[in-house]
Amino acid sequence: MTLRVHPIALILIGLLPLAASAVAVADVRLDTPRAGWRQGSADGAHFIQEVNYPASSVNSAPDQADTARILGQINNMAKVEGAPARLIVNGISMPLKVQEDGGFDRPFVFPAGSSNVEVRSPDGQQVRRVQFYNQGSGETPAKLRVVLSWDSDNSDLDLHLVTPDGGHVWYGERSLANGAALDVDVTSGFGPEMIASPTPLAGQYLVYVNYYGGGSSDGDAAQALTTAQITLISQEGTANEKQESFIVPMRGAGELTLVKQFSYP
Repeated sequence: MTLRVHPIALILIGLLPLAASAVAVADVRLDTPRAGWRQGSADGAHFIQEVNYPASSVNSAPDQADTARILGQINNMAKVEGAPARLIVNGISMPLKVQEDGGFDRPFVFPAGSSNVEVRSPDGQQVRRVQFYNQGSGETPAKLRVVLSWDSDNSDLDLHLVTPDGGHVWYGERSLANGAALDVDVTSGFGPEMIASPTPLAGQYLVYVNYYGGGSSDGDAAQALTTAQITLISQEGTANEKQESFIVPMRGAGELTLVKQFSYP
């Protein structure tokens, strides 16, 4: 007797090995920021991280305010060589440091007004977005902001800004009398670092980036080449907001590079 098998059954049987070996789809979860309206607060906001070489500490402080952090999880994350997860905040795209368990927790200064945050898995297949409106807590909104991120893990790049009156903002002098201040100083894991001013002086500004150092988590020497991304934002959160992003190669630890000279306004 000849056993006849329906063609559809043959197709289903052929798919069984694929189904059995299928990898679970990544799932991106954002715990904070949350969608909707909220009141911002500086209470419990910490933007200085511990310095460890080889760099390893990249998380927010344990008591970091939820209004000043990006916290979540990427479950079943597929590893993609040379492609970290991505964080996009108000149109600025940067690599996102994710721990071995898929968790991420980054300090972040959000402007007053409407903001949107997007997290993408390393393969780009899974995305989670959230939009919210930050009413602020009485602080003066930043009219000028400089954001630095970089593409090599476990390395430390430092952002420097020289203001028109000769002031110099950096991790050694975090705030100036003219209002410019280093808000976020991240010592590893792609950044970001931010310098902002609610009352920027008119005139010429100089942006420097220092390749401070670092290395891989297994103790190797600092990566020979890392690419810095710098974004300039003026009139943030208004109808006249402008953004300009550019990339600069950083070739060796200890290198201090003038990456931009610009005028404000």
